[in-house]
Amino acid sequence: MVADPVNFPHGIEALSSQVNPCGVRLAAYGDNGYQTCAGYPGSYGRELQDLQTWHSWGMLYLKENMLGRFQRMSDAIAEFALSTNNTFQYSLCEWGWQQPVIWGRRIAQSWRNNGDIKPYWSALTAIMNEASFLWWASDFYGHNDMDMLKVGNNGIGTPPGNLTYEEEKSHFTAWALLKSPLFIGTDLTKASKQSLDILGNHDLIKINQDPNVGESISPFRWEVNADYTFNTTHSAEYWSGNTSYGVVFMILNSQDTAQQMGFNLIESWAIRAGRQYSVYDLWTHKTAGVAIPNTSMQLPAHGVSALLLNDAGPEAEEYDASRGFYYQCPVSCLA
Repeated sequence: MVADPVNFPHGIEALSSQVNPCGVRLAAYGDNGYQTCAGYPGSYGRELQDLQTWHSWGMLYLKENMLGRFQRMSDAIAEFALSTNNTFQYSLCEWGWQQPVIWGRRIAQSWRNNGDIKPYWSALTAIMNEASFLWWASDFYGHNDMDMLKVGNNGIGTPPGNLTYEEEKSHFTAWALLKSPLFIGTDLTKASKQSLDILGNHDLIKINQDPNVGESISPFRWEVNADYTFNTTHSAEYWSGNTSYGVVFMILNSQDTAQQMGFNLIESWAIRAGRQYSVYDLWTHKTAGVAIPNTSMQLPAHGVSALLLNDAGPEAEEYDASRGFYYQCPVSCLA
């Protein structure tokens, strides 16, 4: 494997040295067959040699396509780590055909569950629908890979994208909080400032890269359809989960018109009954007050709300029975 002298006249190592100071690292793409999808050399029989080449180019992340044979590269990565004290992050891509949610973490750190992403809302909702049922597979040691981000591809790329600003926000929020690897899939020199601001949301990135909590958010209500309905247009809309920084909520409007969205805090497993919570908005980056048990917001079509809640002490002693969400939970349970 050698660098293309036309596309990389100074070599890939020189390119890596140029972009690293900008906070960007190059990653490797390969195939554990004889050729990649585009016809370039595959790694079959040369796994260790290719790892050494990629590492010399400043790479420590490998995404690899193939049906089967992943164990060969996993073994080579282990051998490379023993000899160099450097390990690759290994990402599998066989599009979910062989149920990598079951076995992927045994040999890799992430795995794709779906076909290739497209820069359209319908493609994003189809992926989020699958995630509504596969969220459980992500933990500290391995993650569902929902494919690269399409933020910034409005009117550019192949094919050109048509995501609105609200759809790009929803896209980035879901991928970040579901703990998908975050790969920028646009030409940064052509992306709008709005898209660049979305890609640079430090609050969401911090949760995606949580050093202690690896699991994804999980759905607690579908809303448009009955809970646990598989629907590629309307996935689960109400999600929550634990983080090192508090309890996070994602409220997603999958409908084509603005909607009044609302939920009761104790619908989330991560919320303690009888407590009040301070609210931090992960998009405005501002504290938004204290949450009451029934919380609502207006969301635009295909819009999202991302909130971080932290315990702010006990609720007032007077309770209203109507605030208990579940019929099994009268006021005495909430106290």
